[in-house]
Amino acid sequence: MMTQVSVSSIFNVLHFFPIGIVVGIISALLGIGGGLLYVPALSAIGASPIQSVATSLVAITFGAISGTIQNWQMNLLKIEAVLLLTFPAMLTTEIGVGIANALPSKWLLLSFAGLQITAIWLINLKTQLQQENKKAVKIDLSQSNVNSTPILKTQGIGLIAGVLSGLFGVGGGIVMVPLQVLLLKMPIKQAVQTSYGAIILISLWAVSHYVIADSTNVLIIPGLMLGLGSLVGANFGARLLPKLSDHLVRFLFTYLLIFLAGYMSFKAFIL
Repeated sequence: MMTQVSVSSIFNVLHFFPIGIVVGIISALLGIGGGLLYVPALSAIGASPIQSVATSLVAITFGAISGTIQNWQMNLLKIEAVLLLTFPAMLTTEIGVGIANALPSKWLLLSFAGLQITAIWLINLKTQLQQENKKAVKIDLSQSNVNSTPILKTQGIGLIAGVLSGLFGVGGGIVMVPLQVLLLKMPIKQAVQTSYGAIILISLWAVSHYVIADSTNVLIIPGLMLGLGSLVGANFGARLLPKLSDHLVRFLFTYLLIFLAGYMSFKAFIL
């Protein structure tokens, strides 16, 4: 069982900022949620599996807040839809946190590796749905309001997202976006905007449960530095993305996640 470590024994806290920049660049280039990268990064520099998951939730909140503020300023944020996802997720987040705390470190890492492999399919599905949306006849977004949203399906998506967020330290967007498009027939941009808004409360709620369970599992300052760094990196990555071919992006995306899944599995077997 890997012993828990303090911030000072992991790394000088200032070093988390450039790590966050790298994560932000990769996330923007490959369309990968920060949680899929923060957890391996924290694990690599000495955090325990449970610390990596809990601290990742602190970091991903920054990206969600930034995206939500932009959507709010552009009047693209549908509060009702966000709340329909958020409240069910808050009910199941504690389940994910409980499972993460109960699982042996080895199985938590192996489960996360499984999530990374699943993410290859989910994010490729998201890309496919995005392409189909572009080809389809444009939808009058004024008709895509909460009154026409199947409430039970939306809440079901929230329930799933809550468990994943608490268990793996991801925001839940990895499943919320494709499921909203598939089940709710929501335009993908609106699905992303809604997901961003929901991630803020879901992540903060999950962090609070980790703090209640054991405050040493949440490395607040490293998480803040990672989050701030990722905001800087994401801006750079977004500018670099148009210069890369789609083939190269897909190649890097697929093999990076396969590599990270292999790394997390390796870490699990040497515990």
